[in-house]
Amino acid sequence: MQPDEKSAREAIVEAVRFLEDKGLNHGSAGNVSVRFGDGALITPTGGRSNWLTADEIVHISLDGVVRGAGKPSSEWRFHTGILRTRPEAEAVVHTHADCCVALSCLRKPIPPFHYMIASFGGNEIPCSRYQPFGSPGLADVALEAIDGHLACLLANHGMIAMGRSLQHALDLTVKLETLARQYILACQIGEPVLLDEQELRDVHSRYGTYGAAAMPR
Repeated sequence: MQPDEKSAREAIVEAVRFLEDKGLNHGSAGNVSVRFGDGALITPTGGRSNWLTADEIVHISLDGVVRGAGKPSSEWRFHTGILRTRPEAEAVVHTHADCCVALSCLRKPIPPFHYMIASFGGNEIPCSRYQPFGSPGLADVALEAIDGHLACLLANHGMIAMGRSLQHALDLTVKLETLARQYILACQIGEPVLLDEQELRDVHSRYGTYGAAAMPR
């Protein structure tokens, strides 16, 4: 195994454990992938943080052909689809984080109740149409929903975030679950006041330079 491949595999294992430790995934829920050469490295089907090792990470082409041993996550199609169609994406994280799941069951986008919604590339966090887990149809609706954004909800399922690095994708995952929880809290108090179009234009303009020097690579 090449040293850079070994490091990439180990980083995925660490990411899976981080998501479990933060309560964003439990058991075998969720999956993680990283672009590697002209393909990807992805967590195996049924992978659990308490036993997963670098050797269990699966090397797969962006057309879905396994290179070497192992069986990739059942959700490999939307991972490879995102990496194939979004050249800026270097990693994809999928979780069943509680608040994201709760909102995904409403099958509605998260509206711009907070300015940080704009940091995901649009004026809302989209929610996909429903398709069964592990199906080709799920990949289709996931790519449709995340188009033009860095994250989306999966109807009655969970969330996906893509990033320009694995750390960036993890950061966005944590941020999205935080926003989902805050939106639920706001809705319990009353009707959240949403940012209007002019306010959102100003936010997007500010995000053009805000924190650029400290952004993960």
